[in-house]
Amino acid sequence: MAERTSSLARLFAVEAENDWRPRAACRGLDPDTFFVSEDVENRAERREREAAAKAVCARCTVVEECLSYALAAGERYGIWGGLNADERRALKRRSPDDTAAERVS
Repeated sequence: MAERTSSLARLFAVEAENDWRPRAACRGLDPDTFFVSEDVENRAERREREAAAKAVCARCTVVEECLSYALAAGERYGIWGGLNADERRALKRRSPDDTAAERVS
């Protein structure tokens, strides 16, 4: 019998030579930089932390792959591919058929 895998499982099953994650600028950094808790009451602090995360993404060589992953996986939290969750939702609403690479270019 053929093994069945979900689309999410296939998304995570990346061959080592094609895996973008080891090349990510955020690798090894504190995840709290990219996942700001809603419990942070100070909006200025939240904006500051989000800006710091986006600055890491701005210098990342795999930002397009990261954004593509986040969109395909439906990541609901954090900064992925230089965008926060609200920005990713807006991007999907604006252009559901485009590729992520075309969106960030």
